[in-house]
Amino acid sequence: MRILNKMEFKSRGLTSEPRMETGQRPAEDLWRRTLSQIPAIYGRLVYLSTLRNSDSGRYEHHGLSTLFGADQADQAMRESHLASFREWLKLNLEQQKADLDLYLCSLPTDRRTLVESWSRLAPYRNLSPVAASEPEKRLFLEDLEILLETLKNEYASGGRRPSDSRPR
Repeated sequence: MRILNKMEFKSRGLTSEPRMETGQRPAEDLWRRTLSQIPAIYGRLVYLSTLRNSDSGRYEHHGLSTLFGADQADQAMRESHLASFREWLKLNLEQQKADLDLYLCSLPTDRRTLVESWSRLAPYRNLSPVAASEPEKRLFLEDLEILLETLKNEYASGGRRPSDSRPR
């Protein structure tokens, strides 16, 4: 009996990664267990982008990788990120603002501080999936910048107070 080296092992479609038969596809499992629990589309974008390794570009999620293997988990998260991104882009600005408000309400920092920080640091620039087209990425950034200006104007005119940032 011949022992396969690592390259032969992988070339035959074999893997040493543990897998559990769940009867579900990785993307379905990711949606059911995690993404469906995040009410704001913008929140899903934030979550999924944090799973992307900035050095390799691969998505990493221990639980999903354990169940389905690293490659299938990466693909499921990659597809989910792009689908969530395109879902956000289909919203008009009013709907995007409502979704962004929903996300902001879930954060412990008051909105005024967040808007000021986002204006300086632009963390939303890292939320686009790699597979998104350049026009999609531009539209996303333009929409976010319009929404940030809208929020800044609301605070400047006294339309909102920092205490409005959390549900009562």
